[in-house]
Parts: sequence; C-alpha cells; structure tokens
Amino acid sequence: MQSREHPPPVRERHVGQLLPAAAQRHPEAELYYFSRDSSAEFRLSSYPELLDQALRVLAGLRHRGLRPQDRVLVRMDDAASFLPVFWACQLGGFVPCPLPPPAGSAEQAVAHHRHVHQLLGEPLLVTSERLAPELPGLSVATAEYLSDHSPSGELYDAAPDDLALLMLTSGSTGRPKAVMLTHANLLATMTAQTQARTLTAADVMMNWIGFDHVSALLEFHLLPVRLGASQLHVPSQVVLDDPLDFLRLASRHEVTTTFTPNFLLGLINTAHRQGPPDTALDLTRLRHVISGGEAVPCATGTEFLRNFAPSGLRSDALWPAFGMTESCAGIIYSSDFPDADAEHEFAGVGNPVQQLDIRICDTQGNSVADGGCGEVQLRGPMITSGYYRNEEATRSAYTSDGWFRTGDLGRLTDGRVTLAGRSKDTILVNGINYFSHEIETVLGQLGGITPSYVAAFPTRPDGSDTEQLVIAFHPQAAPDSEPSLHRALTAVRDTVVRHWGFRPALTIPLPREAFAKNSLGKISRTRLRARLEAGEFEDAIEATAAVMRRSTGEYSSPRTGRERSLVEIYGEIFGIPPASISATANFFDLGGTSLDLLRLRGHAVRRLGAPRLQTIDLLTAPTPRALAARLEEDSAGGAKTDDDYDPLVPMQQTGTKTPLFCVHPGAGEVLVLLDLARHFTGDRPFYAIRARGFTDGETPFTSHHEMISAYTRAIREKQPHGPYALAGYSSGGIIAFAIARRLQSQGEEVAFLGGIDFPPVLRPLLSGLDFSVTVSVLSHFLGFLDKKQSEELPAEIRGLPLRQQIRTVMDLAPAGRLAELDMDLEKFTTWMTLADSLKKVRAQYEPEGTVPSITIFHGASPPPLPVFNDVADHRAEQAWIDHLRHWDTYSATPARYIQVPGEHHTLTAPPHVTAFQALFRREIDRNMQDGPTG
Repeated sequence: MQSREHPPPVRERHVGQLLPAAAQRHPEAELYYFSRDSSAEFRLSSYPELLDQALRVLAGLRHRGLRPQDRVLVRMDDAASFLPVFWACQLGGFVPCPLPPPAGSAEQAVAHHRHVHQLLGEPLLVTSERLAPELPGLSVATAEYLSDHSPSGELYDAAPDDLALLMLTSGSTGRPKAVMLTHANLLATMTAQTQARTLTAADVMMNWIGFDHVSALLEFHLLPVRLGASQLHVPSQVVLDDPLDFLRLASRHEVTTTFTPNFLLGLINTAHRQGPPDTALDLTRLRHVISGGEAVPCATGTEFLRNFAPSGLRSDALWPAFGMTESCAGIIYSSDFPDADAEHEFAGVGNPVQQLDIRICDTQGNSVADGGCGEVQLRGPMITSGYYRNEEATRSAYTSDGWFRTGDLGRLTDGRVTLAGRSKDTILVNGINYFSHEIETVLGQLGGITPSYVAAFPTRPDGSDTEQLVIAFHPQAAPDSEPSLHRALTAVRDTVVRHWGFRPALTIPLPREAFAKNSLGKISRTRLRARLEAGEFEDAIEATAAVMRRSTGEYSSPRTGRERSLVEIYGEIFGIPPASISATANFFDLGGTSLDLLRLRGHAVRRLGAPRLQTIDLLTAPTPRALAARLEEDSAGGAKTDDDYDPLVPMQQTGTKTPLFCVHPGAGEVLVLLDLARHFTGDRPFYAIRARGFTDGETPFTSHHEMISAYTRAIREKQPHGPYALAGYSSGGIIAFAIARRLQSQGEEVAFLGGIDFPPVLRPLLSGLDFSVTVSVLSHFLGFLDKKQSEELPAEIRGLPLRQQIRTVMDLAPAGRLAELDMDLEKFTTWMTLADSLKKVRAQYEPEGTVPSITIFHGASPPPLPVFNDVADHRAEQAWIDHLRHWDTYSATPARYIQVPGEHHTLTAPPHVTAFQALFRREIDRNMQDGPTG
C-alpha cells in the first residue's frame, strides 16, 4: 500500500468561490473558444466576462424557481455555451450534470436522455435553441432565454460536503450511473494535481474533449480557473479531422499542458509519417501531454516524442496517467516516461498524487506483496462517495473496509503503478469504455444469429494503439449457406457501426460448442479471448475472410496512381491495411456508412484535386477502380449533359434474385434508401432511381411523361424483360405505379409493386403546398428543422425571394447535420429548386387503371404535410389511413397494407430499418416467388 503526505488545506470552501476570485485577481487571463463551425475562427473571452455571463444565467435559473441543491441537466455542444451555465449552477448552489452528445440512433439518444432525466428526479434541462428540438418530452430552458436577464447579485455559500457535480459514467447509448462529486472532492483533486504537475497562473491549458468527460471539466477548466491560467477549448472534430492540428494549435497558442487518449497519439504519428514535417511547429513551451483513458504502448509514445523533438518537444513531455470519473480525473501521473519503461510493452502510469492511498488486492480482498498483480483499490478525499440514487452500484463499488474498487488490474512496485488489464466486462476503444453486455444484447436480436450465442470482448494485437473489438457468434444458417452467413456478418458489422460508431476488428462465426458457458448460462469471454490470442480461431478467421472475398470479389491490385491513392484512403477510413484492399472492393461491402461516404468525398477532393466530385459519383462508382476512372473522365473535361444522365444508382449488386428498382422520394435524392439497400446484400440487386437535375449540366424533367419514359427505359436496359419488382418511397410510390403501368402497356409483367408510406392521390395533400412549404417540409425531412419550425416557418418566409427563403433554413439548420449531408447553400438551392420542380411534374399526373397487386408499407402517423397540421393526432392518423386506402382503386386484387415501425421519415433509417427490411424483403419474395415465403 502506498500513502502520500497530506498537503496544506485548501483555501476555498466550495467551487463557486473560484470564478469570482479569478475574475478579480486574474482579469488578464484569456479564454479561447474555438468556433464550432469554422476551423479558423476564435472567440476571445476573460474570467470577468465569463462571470458576468454566469450571473445572468443564474438570474434566469432563479426566475425558473430553482433552489440550492436542485439538479440541472446541461446539454451543450460548445464551451462558450456550456461554461456560463455550469458556473451559474456553482454560483447558485445548483448541481449540474453534463449530458454527453448523442451516439447511435436518434431514438437511442432520446431513450438515454429520458433515463437520465428520470434518474435525477426530472430536473430542468438547459440547452441551446438549436439543440432543444433534439430533446422532446423534457422540461427545457434555453441558454439564450436564461442569459437574457440582469446579473444576479447574490451568491450561494455552499458547504464543502455539498454535492457540486454529477457526472455520467457510461456511453450515451447505455443506462449510466451518475457519480456524485462534492466541492471537497473537486478541490482536493485540484490541490493534488497542481502540486503533482507544478502548475501556475503562467500556464496555458488546451482541451479538445467534451465537458461530459471529467478530465475536460476539472483538469482543463476548473484547475486553470483556480490558478488564474489561460485556457483554450477546441471542438473534438477539429482535432479528429486533422490530428496534426492538435500540435499546430498547441504551437500557435504556446500551450504548456494538454490531454489526449493514446489513440490520438497513434493518429498523429500516422499523419506525421504521411507528409513532410511541419517546420513551423514550435513546441518548446509544451511541458505536459497527459495521456489517460487507455494504456500507452511504449512504442507509440516514444515515436511521438521522437517525431516532434525537432519542433522543440521535450523528451519527458508525455505523461501517461490514470484517473476515473469517480476520482475527479487524473490521480496517478508518470513524469519519467520513457526512461522508467525501457523494455516494457506498455507504459506505467506512475506515482499517485498526495492524499491518495493505493493498495493492490487479490480476488479474496487480501493485499498482495509489492510487485504482485491484483485489483487497484483507492482511498482519499478526491474519491466519490457513490452513485446518485443507486445504492446497489454504490455498495458493489466499495470494499467492506471502505476502499473504492476501480475494476482495473495492476501492480504497485516501489510506489509506481503499472496497469495490467481490467476485471470488468468492458472494451476500451479510443479511450471510451463500451460494455460487452450492451453490445451482445443488441446483436442478439439480429436475424441470422443464434440468441444467447454471441460474445463481445477485446483484444490488443502487438503494436496496436488501442484495444479492438471482437464479435464471436453462432450463425443460425447452415455452414454451407454462404449468402446467409455473409448477410449475418454484414449485419453485425453495420449494427456496431450504427450504434457505437466504430467497426469490430474481427467478426468470427463459431460452432455452438465453442461458447463455453457456466451453470448460469454465462459465456466466458475471458476464455474466448485466450483462445483467440493463442491462435485457435485462425481457421475460422480465414474461412470467414474467404466467404467475404467470394461475396465481394477476389483481390485485384491497383494499377494507377489514382487507384493506389483511393485504396490508401479506403484503408484510412476503415482502419485496415491498404495492401489488403482490392482495387475492386466495394466501399459499402467494406462497411461504409453515409458519414464515411462524406469522409471519402472530402479526402478525394483534398488529396486528388477533384472539386467536381459529387456524392452520386461515389454511389455509382463505389470501388477504387471505378472511382479512379470517374475522376479520370472528369479531369478530361467536358460538361455533363442530359445524354449522360443515368437514373439508376446501383446501391447493392450482389445476389441472384430479380433486381429491385426503388424510386426516389419527393426530393429526388436516394441517400435515404442507402441503409435499406444494404440489407439486400447477397439477396437481390437493389437499384435506386434518382431524379435528373442534381449534376452540373443536367436539366430537371419538364413533364411527367418525360420522367416516366426515362425511368422505364433505364429499367429495361438493365433488365430487358419481366417479371419486375418495383417500389417507391413516399411520393415515389406514385411514380413506381406509373412505371408499372408503362411496363404493362409494353407487354411486361410487374410481379411486385410496393409503396412506402404515401397515398395515390396527391391533389388533396398539395393544398397550400407552395415553395415556402416545400422548403420547410423537406428541411424537416432532412433534419434541418424540427416539426414545430417546419409548421411555423412558411408564414414567416413566404413572400421573400426564393434564395432568401432557403438561406433562412440554412441559418437554422444544425451545423452537424449540414456536414453529415455535405450540404451548403448552393447545393441546397439546387436541391430545393429541383424538389419544387418535381412537385410540379408530379401534379401533372393522375393515376388511372390498375396493376395486379400493390403492397403498401406505412407508419402509424402521417408525414409532416400542411393538411394535417391542425388536426388532432388520432383524427390525423385515421385520415392518413383513409388516404392510403385509395390504393384499393388501383389494384386488381385487394391491396395489402402493412404497418411498420417508425414514422414517415424514419422508416428506412436505423433502428427501424432492421424490422422494416425483413417485412419488405418477405413481401418481395412472396410476390416474385424467387425466395422463401414464410
């Protein structure tokens, strides 16, 4: 056991005293807020300015009736908005709890927020006007409203043991615990960290981690406030988009101390290897790069120090560290890396701060000898007293004699701590903990996987900068059913990406007997990991790779410089060696998401000089070879014309069944069909039909006849004769019906016609649907406006020039959503003008005649159309069903109506797409008679 001498007592009683003191004593200290929307813009502030902002928000909170020790949820996505609210809580004695940014689907984010809201007793949630629509059903006050008050003059004098802060412990898709941190906890940690790192008011501290992380809030904000030091806050995406910006910012602002998990060190090393050295970097003032959150491989750390030594980086600047939310961030620091870790694979985390006691215990709770391995346990004034309203979790976190159980395994040798793993069932990827049981629960619900026979566990290959996720499962399909196995492998990979934002390093189908279970039916993940790392699953891994190769095509090496560059870009995006990527590998078969698609476009534009590259090019040329050829064509010059237009976008081309042709919704674009199409992998090809007019040189259709002729001609060129399978999303269902009628007139059979959530008769729904309504409705569909905004905005913008109407929407749209869709004013103007043109073309058509059969898939509520705005929910739902029933008139046999999860604009998106695609594919198989009909 290691103990440290106690430092002098702290001079403050509570955290709320820190900012007024800094404003008085250090008015010259600077706060830099990096702009959320611009990589070149900073906003400069000071402690007196921050105090004034906080006092205004405090007056607003008191106006809402808050009293000392009331809880306050805070959801902000930039420092300039978050910090005044945080300090208002400290100055008024309220207890803030930062909410993390949403991960996974919107539905998961809402469920997470509601759970936290209930856990904390349904407190007020403070957010921005821009984010408020993402938080339905909660009691919300916007920061803009709260700050519109005169500064409050009365401050609350909290007691040291009062609760000061609640911090959530798990990712934003789980059911988190709220760690209780008192003023005494926070102040004790700051005193210990100041002494351990020899910090003063002359330091400049840089943070790029969100304030839902305790290290960002305490070590890189509260601590410099207490010292009167300057601080810089940068959105994480700025650093992740270009890792070398981490060091450029440190150089430009003369940063002395900063923080990063090890995975960023690996990204920085990779970026450094790929380009010439930045001779402008000056890192001579950078004393401490604290690296916590995951183990630091010595090779990664020493490469980082070596790479930037010519820029003045000190040989001892990298400090591996250990801390937890429960310990108020960093409490163990290694100031002697790399010298103390020679010939070790991973760096030790060093020596504990003063006032912290550490012991190492075996599984029976007995202290082990110096150098022995066991669980790291902690005791000291910075350690939490437990979890808010969760007695069971609090009891299990402490030993009977009052020591906190970290769940981490380690050794204590001559007072120095080295970690050796974890006793908890978690996977630590890029500094973030993911819980095995949460991943297994989600994957166990997928078709093709045997329930209760799926395991999620970590591995760390030699030389890796972070742990990697392994998924083992027992497939339901027979071992020789490669298409079914390929679909299951794809579903596992895509589900992990959609829910948690990263890819499994390995997905291994295993026989049932490989899953050793105890008497309670629990799988031994530890045993699976040991067998994997012993090489016992090599045959299964190679067999799986062979299935994927046969399903996606054999390897073909790149033949040109463009192909090699694109293969390298694919490798970066997917985190796999470029040498293993075929020039004919399909971007989506590799696991590409819509976000990855936009990353690919950005890389190609920057590195290959392809400013004319559009998203549609990536959809229609998804392999390095095809995309290189497309770029070659573009560089040869020559504007696109209508003669170059091809309506068919091959979203998925594998499978031997009859292809499905699916028509675009009203906006004309087909990205909304991407998630649905990927569920057809190995089943049947999926061609989306995209409107004309998106590409430079193309003109929109001027008549319904012209549009139907173009679509029908393209379908017959791809599939000369029936039977055909057709579908259409939203008003695309009416276009699909017109195509079916045209094919019938040519003597062809349409065996399947599906409509997704739209009736056949448009005229009653088009009342009042002018350009202002079109822009507002489609902006809601795209996630630029919330429902209320889409209903109220038309009256505000009607009468403005069309471009000004569009600009108004762009000003309201969340920046993250604009980035996700790669949207700017010019592109959005083109899209909205085209959408309005398509609306006019559709209005020319009235359905007539019949087709043999129609299947309509619909949600429970109507889409956001003006005709339903003033109708009660239950009446609107019935009115919508009545409109849908008009399809009976156009079907020779009774139309089939199938209700599916989700609403109009979420049917084909996660998480609803998983249930929808199963029903959709079953109906196609039943009608086409080329697959199972169960």
